[in-house]
Amino acid sequence: MNEPMLKTDPAAINSAEFFERSRARLDFEVPPGLVDPNIIPKSGDQGTDRMLEIIAREQPVRPAAVLIPVVDHPQPTVLLTQRAAHLNDHAGQISFPGGKIDATDASPLDAALREAEEEIGLSREFVDPIGYLDLYGTGFGFRILPTVALVRPGFQLHINKSEVEDAFEVPLAFLMDPANHQVHSKEFRGMERSYYAMPFAERYIWGATAGILRVLYERICLT
Repeated sequence: MNEPMLKTDPAAINSAEFFERSRARLDFEVPPGLVDPNIIPKSGDQGTDRMLEIIAREQPVRPAAVLIPVVDHPQPTVLLTQRAAHLNDHAGQISFPGGKIDATDASPLDAALREAEEEIGLSREFVDPIGYLDLYGTGFGFRILPTVALVRPGFQLHINKSEVEDAFEVPLAFLMDPANHQVHSKEFRGMERSYYAMPFAERYIWGATAGILRVLYERICLT
């Protein structure tokens, strides 16, 4: 990997520079793989890519959208959620605000903003969308399209306890520091696939959330 572009010290990530680079590198073009099972999102890991190919043949594609809310503090943070413990899918896990794209959503962006309002009460008036990150596939058939957004401080959250247990902020510098990107592996039908984990204090950030954060690092922070 190349060295991070945003300064030599990840702790010194400059908010303005991060958002400037994000605006230059991202747009709102919706990738066809969001709904086309014949287009497999590439993860860079051979085992994971093979898993996604198998899943695409066995399960219907499940288009989803999440918001990556980067709060514009002098030292920016990323707003994350902890899913409610009683949910059937991914109970208790750390995630971005988001969910499946409904037929009534005008776009993946609209779905991400709607879900953020429904789950944690994040008002759209505080959110400045920047663009879509790369499409991310999961072993449950989800095709997740993340929207990177600048969030202005001053918002008040209202947690929907039926979906979310908690919402919290993690320094962007921590998440964009490759020294904090642990790589683990697990078996899928006799194949080994890798995944990222980024433990922060008592929070265990892993799976799709950590994978999407790694993509954010590679797209925005590397030369």
